[in-house]
Amino acid sequence: MTSFGKALTVTETSIPGLLVVDLPVHGDSRGWFKENWQREKMVAAGLPDFGPVQNNISFNDAIGTTRGIHAEPWDKWVSVATGKIFGAWVDLRAGETFGTVFTTEIDPSRAILVPRGVGNSYQTLEADTAYTYLVNDHWSPDAKYSFLNLADETAAIAWPIPLSEVEISAKDLAHPRLADVTPIGPKKILVLGGSGQLGLALREAWGDAEHVEYTTREDLDLRTADLATARRWRDYSAIINAAAYTAVDLAETPEGRGDAWASNVTGVAALARIATEHGITLVHVSSDYVFDGTKTGQYCETDAVQPLGVYGQTKAAGDAVVATVPRHYILRTSWVIGEGRNFVRTMASLAERGIAPKVVGDQVGRLTFTTDLASAILHLLSSAAPFGLYNVTGAGEPRSWADIARAVYRLTGHEPSAVSDVTTAQYFADQAGPIAPRPLNSVLDLTRIEAAGWTPRDADEALEAYLTTIS
Repeated sequence: MTSFGKALTVTETSIPGLLVVDLPVHGDSRGWFKENWQREKMVAAGLPDFGPVQNNISFNDAIGTTRGIHAEPWDKWVSVATGKIFGAWVDLRAGETFGTVFTTEIDPSRAILVPRGVGNSYQTLEADTAYTYLVNDHWSPDAKYSFLNLADETAAIAWPIPLSEVEISAKDLAHPRLADVTPIGPKKILVLGGSGQLGLALREAWGDAEHVEYTTREDLDLRTADLATARRWRDYSAIINAAAYTAVDLAETPEGRGDAWASNVTGVAALARIATEHGITLVHVSSDYVFDGTKTGQYCETDAVQPLGVYGQTKAAGDAVVATVPRHYILRTSWVIGEGRNFVRTMASLAERGIAPKVVGDQVGRLTFTTDLASAILHLLSSAAPFGLYNVTGAGEPRSWADIARAVYRLTGHEPSAVSDVTTAQYFADQAGPIAPRPLNSVLDLTRIEAAGWTPRDADEALEAYLTTIS
């Protein structure tokens, strides 16, 4: 008999993400009624908002009808409409829980959320049993599935009705044993700007991970009209926007202004729409240039943006767009150092050539090495930290550009006093063409990222370590 009057309750199982849900069923002598899926109530009770797009029904005539163990690349909400089923679930995802088994009976007062990659099988315990399942992707012949033999000795499922006595399709009987199953890998992660400084650092951090895809503008242009169909976006769990227009001075020209807005705002808006529609986590890199640099003390995530130039304006606008995506991380950073030409390499080269440079001494901040920025991104994604905005830079005492230049000279065995200070205005006084205004204070408060479990490296120590890699 179906139990009436249960409280809506979510129970975790031995398989991560596989959730058993007791449902309130209202009934009397006439029959019964239940809310099969009620987004607001069920999300509040602890279920993920998995975004179903298709509703299917399976009807089974006889007791003992048994469906094979199939793992699909989407999430599934399974609920009985009439009758009763015995369900068996086997984790067929790559990882430590591969092969874990969970079984239970389901009637109209109980449902189950089956996460992507978990094999599911059902055996009817009553005649004329029908169960319904919502899925959050449309069936595709190109999708990757995994299958497991119902009688696999390793899984050792205790079927209520012996398999020798039930109706099973020949196809289901031919599925492989657990040892021969191809695990379902994680959803893909797309890195835009894969050949840039941060993109290269992410490549190093992830190594040869098969689920991470790197693109350049030649592979995937955010401004293309067919971006929404450029990928099968349901296959992606995260998009990392490591690409941006960063020519801060050129952005002050008419041509540069258009390119900056197209890349940093229009393209980002297209990504935001895709991420929102498909439940993808969007990771976006912001800049200290969204501030005017007049604050005394460190900038916090809650401080209002006040950009001075076009580049800062586009970054602030891009941040506002990304903040509308339900699943987003914005990493605001400053003074980024990575592969290729950068301030540290330039100072090291000047020191080696015996040149005594004049370096800006009235801008203060901290260096951020791309290896650390990549590390923070991986941490936020893997730890399921709260979505939102995080400041990410090196830690330690803030320095001016001139201070950092002297540190480079000292660490490379040269005389630090060769570096002399000039103001920002003096440095750019003789420069031709438009010059973007720079914030004089670029120091970002790191309290929130530290509370999320990521520890920034001391910027001075990171500088010393970096110099050993380029010497």
